[in-house]
Amino acid sequence: MKKPLLIIFLVLFIDQWIKIYIKTHFALGEEYKVAPWFIIHFTENNGMAFGMQIAGNYGKIILSVFRIGAVIAIGWYLRDIVRKKMHAGLIASIALIFAGAMGNIIDSAFYGLIFNESSFEPAKLFPAGGGYESFLHGRVVDMFYFPIIEGHFPHWFPIWGSEEFIFFRPVFNFSDSSITIGVILILLFQRKFYPKKQENLPPPSIPGNEEDIKPAA
Repeated sequence: MKKPLLIIFLVLFIDQWIKIYIKTHFALGEEYKVAPWFIIHFTENNGMAFGMQIAGNYGKIILSVFRIGAVIAIGWYLRDIVRKKMHAGLIASIALIFAGAMGNIIDSAFYGLIFNESSFEPAKLFPAGGGYESFLHGRVVDMFYFPIIEGHFPHWFPIWGSEEFIFFRPVFNFSDSSITIGVILILLFQRKFYPKKQENLPPPSIPGNEEDIKPAA
């Protein structure tokens, strides 16, 4: 169980270090261009991976409860496959997914309590006036933006004709990356991770022990 725990610890440590640094050093919407195709852009969202969300306070609670339930289920499954000594790659992939889900839950559960509101100046950790929201109502910190391809759809293109096109548009965080990598590894190597059970075949005969050998006279 040591290896999956190490993966979980490292993902959570890196994820939270990045988020706390961005939250306390960047104003909301501020960005830093590392390369033309790689931008650090500080934004926040109320919910799911890659900036997707469910609107309203009830949506936030529903999403938070769903996340917690999912993490419990993933944690139980991880413990089960470790006990069954399944493929190390599968264990590592599930550990990545578990850690990524946990990283975003931490934001949602606690960031509203320990940070003040992010605005035109960086937020403060443990502000004197208290946090900006209650438990489970915190916003998830995102910062990685990769506008690798930018352009416009052709004017004849259905629905989006002449509109701006950017790939990859969503802004995400380290936890989202961890979940994505874990899922991709499972999809790519599922045959190795979940080998088919061999059909019950008769045991091979042992030379010199065939039933049709007659005893000596």
